[in-house]
Amino acid sequence: MPPLKPLPLSSHAKPVDSFPQAAELENELNRTLRGEVRFDRGSRAMYASDGSNYRQIPIGLVVPRDEQDVIAAVAACRKFGAPVLARGAGTSLAGQSCNVAVVLDFTKYMNRILDLDPARRFARVQPGLVLDTLRGRAEAHQLTFAPDPSTHSRCTIGGMIGNNSC
Repeated sequence: MPPLKPLPLSSHAKPVDSFPQAAELENELNRTLRGEVRFDRGSRAMYASDGSNYRQIPIGLVVPRDEQDVIAAVAACRKFGAPVLARGAGTSLAGQSCNVAVVLDFTKYMNRILDLDPARRFARVQPGLVLDTLRGRAEAHQLTFAPDPSTHSRCTIGGMIGNNSC
């Protein structure tokens, strides 16, 4: 049996190293953000997959500390023509949270309940909040957030909305 040959990349695949402005974009992000900017190979490898079988190495990773970081990151990506991918916990089963883009991970810093009003049955949360955290607080008032994905203990509200899983 002859040795296996590696499969060529499909015509739509765009390896991260082919993004010519990656270094300049990284510098701009480091200059304008308070949050974390990670363009190293290890960080990019960690975010190349989600709960699915899909693999796409991102251009880089941003872990925004606040709304101003998100605005600055999107502005920098627009300036350099880089796609942006907002990501929660990466529990997607169809590849929605991996792509050749600058990944915004909200789970580390932007993961709080900002307002919970039981009388109005209303909650305002940050995108990196885990579903079960919201449910736990709401249940103290005999309320819940109805969607029930199997990954409820680790999926985030932002990821659920972004992937239309709720």
